[in-house]
Amino acid sequence: RFLVAEASGGILGFIVGEVRDWEFGSPPCGWVFGIGVPAEVREAGVATRLLEAITEAFRRQGVATVRTLIARDNRLVLSFFRSQGMMAAPVIPLEKDIG
Repeated sequence: RFLVAEASGGILGFIVGEVRDWEFGSPPCGWVFGIGVPAEVREAGVATRLLEAITEAFRRQGVATVRTLIARDNRLVLSFFRSQGMMAAPVIPLEKDIG
């Protein structure tokens, strides 16, 4: 899913996500891969409405959980998702630098 918020012919933001049902043996869940809103409209609730819209689309697909991954030091995005009721998931991402 790729949703776009627009008003007066201009784009106010976007959100990208999909439902996956094979991730680490978990039941189907919605994943938000990206969300973007220009700084000048960040206090207008655009991102909240986009997240609500994609969440509702996931719910219609039978999903009961929404997940995302963010960088630990991205305080702006972390604050947004926490304000929307999201919290740490029961899985821990691991990585290894191979480059």
